Amino acid sequence: MNFVVECIFCRIVAGDLPSRQVLSTDHTYAFFDLNPVAPVHFLVIPRVHIDNAACVEPGHGEIMAEMFATARNGAESLGIASDGYRLVFNVGRHSLNSVNHLHMHVIGGQQMGWPPGVEPIR
Repeated sequence: MNFVVECIFCRIVAGDLPSRQVLSTDHTYAFFDLNPVAPVHFLVIPRVHIDNAACVEPGHGEIMAEMFATARNGAESLGIASDGYRLVFNVGRHSLNSVNHLHMHVIGGQQMGWPPGVEPIR
């Protein structure tokens, strides 16, 4: 396993730091975000260290597919799948990415909005 000692998410996967588990698979781990922005907010991370979404390569295909399946299964188990949920990857400081370990935010349980002046395509 690719493990970075100073990475907080690697330490969570290793069991060195506590988390509130949502789901666990061979290649992924999902846990509740410590600073939720919605009634349901959890993270899906790979068990191997990948810095961020900009570092994903073709060889990570199986891991990425399992991340999306874990997000879907977590959303279903937490009762937000039927009304919808948002999936977010942050890359770099302008996105306010705070942990350099690939992670997908799964956010739901409420009506989502867009910033003022942004109109979704209907």
